[in-house]
Amino acid sequence: MRVTILGSSASYAPSGRACSGYLVEAGGVQVLMDCGNGAVANLSGFTDPRALDAVFVTHAHPDHIADLYCLQALLRYAPEGQAPPLRLHGPAGLLARLSCLVSDRGARELAEAFDEDPLRVGRSFTYGPLAVSAWEVEHSGESFALVVEGAGRKVCYTGDASPGALVEAAAAGCDLLLAEATLPERYSGAAPHMTASEAGRLAERAGAGRLVLTHVWPTNGITETLEAARAVYPGPVSVAAEGDVMEV
Repeated sequence: MRVTILGSSASYAPSGRACSGYLVEAGGVQVLMDCGNGAVANLSGFTDPRALDAVFVTHAHPDHIADLYCLQALLRYAPEGQAPPLRLHGPAGLLARLSCLVSDRGARELAEAFDEDPLRVGRSFTYGPLAVSAWEVEHSGESFALVVEGAGRKVCYTGDASPGALVEAAAAGCDLLLAEATLPERYSGAAPHMTASEAGRLAERAGAGRLVLTHVWPTNGITETLEAARAVYPGPVSVAAEGDVMEV
């Protein structure tokens, strides 16, 4: 599997960055995990977005879904002609939520652009060699971690998640852990997110082969973020940056 970071910033993106977006590829199949603001622009630098097989959305916060509006326009109004509906897997009622911000015509266009099939805990979605499953996590409303398996490898993307047993179950035994590390260490427990040290502890407990810290608040220091995770996790660790490509 190949994983490309399209957006790694929490809530808002400073210059040169984007919010949550991760491209996973294997055997000619391409799936997108989350579609935050700026993710589609970066996606276009690696593939034709119309070639995606599916989009998976962890939860319905704006920094994880905002570019679905852009993707809808790209799919429906490309000069080459309207693309077939793209499979969209996310929390139940996601399209209805998106439709609240547009006109009746806009709602119809969203429904034409996406073929919605909601995520459910315990269900796996298969696209070529990739099997994607949703795992419940504690965050806000209906929120999921995503586990992608293929060719004997396992990638876990935590989405936004509080530390604890739920996200540990999703991450167990993964080869690559994309773990949110939103909070500065001094704010541990102040919001349903993880600090870098909590993400590191998750990786250690899960036996992850590699840890990539993502969904980092834009003003958090990279050095401090790395040091906090390395203090509790002995494996390879890095902070996600837009354009990073990882072979798993």
